[in-house]
Amino acid sequence: MIVFSNSKINLGLWVLNKRPDGYHNISTIFYPIHWCDVLEIIPDYSTRNNIHIETFGIPLKIPSHQNIIHQSYLLLLNRYKTLPAIKVFLYKNVPFGAGLGAGSANAAYFIKTCSNILNLNMDVEEMKLLCSQIGSDCSFFIDNTPALASEKGDVLSPIDLNLNNFYILVIFPNISVSTQEAYQDIIPHERKESLWSIIQLPLSEWKHYLTNDFERSVFKKYPIIENIKNSLYKNGAIYASMSGSGSAVYGIFETEPQIKEYEKYQLYLSRPVN
Repeated sequence: MIVFSNSKINLGLWVLNKRPDGYHNISTIFYPIHWCDVLEIIPDYSTRNNIHIETFGIPLKIPSHQNIIHQSYLLLLNRYKTLPAIKVFLYKNVPFGAGLGAGSANAAYFIKTCSNILNLNMDVEEMKLLCSQIGSDCSFFIDNTPALASEKGDVLSPIDLNLNNFYILVIFPNISVSTQEAYQDIIPHERKESLWSIIQLPLSEWKHYLTNDFERSVFKKYPIIENIKNSLYKNGAIYASMSGSGSAVYGIFETEPQIKEYEKYQLYLSRPVN
């Protein structure tokens, strides 16, 4: 079976406080976009309990056994004890280290697809529980609808938010930023307001209130990322932000943006849905 594993952007990202387990409590809104990787997943019933992964497209600088899809298969195997072998062909199209959640999406789509083609009959909550063992944002891609994320980013509350009438331009500046690196200069602090209340405002006002706490530290180290955000505003974006812990930056536009000056980067542009 072939599936298209999409990514997401973050609308606001606040780091609230540090948890006893060493992680941080955050508040953010995940919004799905259709910049996709491609997964072909083929059961091999001639053998059992192993997985073979081949990757194409953007090179991954890790051995296949460290791929998040391999980890997902091991979690399924631990749950079901015996499974057919799986062959996976991954065409990597969405850059990693971009704050777009593409790796987490690969894992979630792999679990969803295996549940279907292997007749595991997992319900949504079972799949989310497995995903929560892989990454904070992984569970989001099970429902794959806009959600307010809290705690580690794994507690999701669906929200009614539709940006289908806008253009969304996402730019990856060919810089990968690790989450650990982005957290180095973060100073957590609580907020009285909520992200949900902010996105009720007109979109033109988001730039005054809808902030990403990681921008300060990431922009300091990589000024080009801040320059891209500023240029999106100069080119007519109603709202622009870095996604997640970086390094991708996106702009939301009412009219089709000009992309010529960004063509040296990897780009994604969504168009209004008629």
